Amino acid sequence: MDEAECNSFCLKINLINMQRTIAKWMLIVLFSITVFITKTQAQSTTDSKMSYKEMGSENPDAQADIQIVGDFVNELTLGNLDKAKALLAYSYKGYGPSPIDSTNTELTISSWEKNYKLQSNRKVNFVEETFRVKSGDLIGDWVSLWGDYSFTQNGKEIKFPFQYTAHVTNGKIDTDRIYYDKSYIEKAIGYSGNPLVF
Repeated sequence: MDEAECNSFCLKINLINMQRTIAKWMLIVLFSITVFITKTQAQSTTDSKMSYKEMGSENPDAQADIQIVGDFVNELTLGNLDKAKALLAYSYKGYGPSPIDSTNTELTISSWEKNYKLQSNRKVNFVEETFRVKSGDLIGDWVSLWGDYSFTQNGKEIKFPFQYTAHVTNGKIDTDRIYYDKSYIEKAIGYSGNPLVF
């Protein structure tokens, strides 16, 4: 190998080593940037979480809103649909017991009309709590009830727990969410279907 070939060969080796060094440094820089961004995002997420006092507060209309929501549930249970309907806002939208279940005023009333034909000895008892959400998608005044609903159907006495939360605006329920074990009720009655839309 002559001197020119040796110089060319050495130059190629040096270029390959330089490329490897540059590639290593690029990987180190990319890794460092990724770690920095991840750490910054984690810190900003932690910093952006609001405290309870920043997020919520007492409902200034607590007693009135609790009365509205409690009356709504009691009137439905007693069979007083006109009184219950009067407590719902024109734009009322209800959700539950599952994430895909939703209803409006007319569907709620017709579901309870069906319940009255099938159920007797309807009873409800509950405790209530109210709070105000200060910001976000759920802003406003809310009332939560948790308790038990019972009835007799097909000669069987059924009792189950529920959790109901309603948003009250200008003295009317404009949205709500109810949670209960629908499959338990269906099994207790002895068939599958929709025996109760609360």
